[in-house]
Amino acid sequence: MKVAVIQLAYGDGESVAERTARVTALVRQQEGHDLVVLPELWAAGGFDYRNWPERAEPVDGPIAQALAWAARDAGVTLHGGSIVESGAPEATDGHGCWNTSLVFSADGELVATYRKIHRFGFGQGEPKLMDPGADIVTVDVPVAGREPVRVGLSTCYDLRFPELYRALLDRGSEVFVIPAAWPKPRIAHWSLLGRARAIEDQCVVVQCNTAGSHAGHEMGGQSQVVDASGAVLAEAGPDEEVLSVEVDIPTVHQVRTAFPVLADRRL
Repeated sequence: MKVAVIQLAYGDGESVAERTARVTALVRQQEGHDLVVLPELWAAGGFDYRNWPERAEPVDGPIAQALAWAARDAGVTLHGGSIVESGAPEATDGHGCWNTSLVFSADGELVATYRKIHRFGFGQGEPKLMDPGADIVTVDVPVAGREPVRVGLSTCYDLRFPELYRALLDRGSEVFVIPAAWPKPRIAHWSLLGRARAIEDQCVVVQCNTAGSHAGHEMGGQSQVVDASGAVLAEAGPDEEVLSVEVDIPTVHQVRTAFPVLADRRL
């Protein structure tokens, strides 16, 4: 399975339209990959809370359409990071707004959405403006010459909650994909927790972070791909970078057979 991780850098001076054109061009350059991954809230601005309401859109809005066309043109499964999704509130006290990941097939069809379950902000930011997701989501990604690979979806702050990854594992996940806007001051946690999720669940972990600085927050970069034994296959630096990684999915099952720790679960 060939994976491209697009660690995007952006600042406050780039318009959404400019950034969208740049991002979709980067996606189109990844032809030949099975899976391409973008970071969290790259269009709306990961920490740019004040502009989220005006940048919110439905899952078939302009950002989604641009990503669908790019996925089709490149012939890849595209994890489009996430958008600020707008819609009718699902509860009487709801905001009608979610941090929603979008996954497109190689023909441009929207094949999966995941609303971020754990909202970051300790009462501000996401908890104040967004509703939490409730669904555990996996998607099967086609890979030439073998069975599709089951990918479990999560986003940024979710990484701190291992019970979510156990649930994704129980739904057959072989790979976890985690787009993020993870800031520089806690970047050591990003790297360490990604390896921990890989080791404890014996899954490949694909982490796509943001670079640059926006809304007064310096992003941490250091996107990484970790194999099911916890070895880092590739790691980005602090700036914009594209990682292209060959992931050997059969190794996941070899690791689980050689060290069958998952069979000893009791809780």
